[in-house]
Amino acid sequence: MKAEDIIVAPIVTEKSSSEIQNGRYTFEVNKKATKIEIANAVEKLFGVKVLKVNTISVKGKEKRMGAHTGMTPDWKKAIVTIDTNPSDKTYLSKGGKEVKISKKYKDTIDEFMGA
Repeated sequence: MKAEDIIVAPIVTEKSSSEIQNGRYTFEVNKKATKIEIANAVEKLFGVKVLKVNTISVKGKEKRMGAHTGMTPDWKKAIVTIDTNPSDKTYLSKGGKEVKISKKYKDTIDEFMGA
């Protein structure tokens, strides 16, 4: 599955907007997507480092239109926690020498609120 097919749309509510300060973003995702696929898609599309993904399967509600009743579709929601303070990774190479890897990660998702 492509990254563009996994992330359907951002969810902008009062609660999700307040969680942005803590580095938590809420998305509507494909019902068949796994947490690993969601994390990889967010990292690829937005250039951020994902720390954690929580998913919720939301059941559809019953809606009425006059005498007719129907159901809204089921969907899946993902709450993605990103690293708001990305730092360089260090490890020891052969000979005990320290090597730094500096990947360029962003600390916010600017496209989330349409900015």
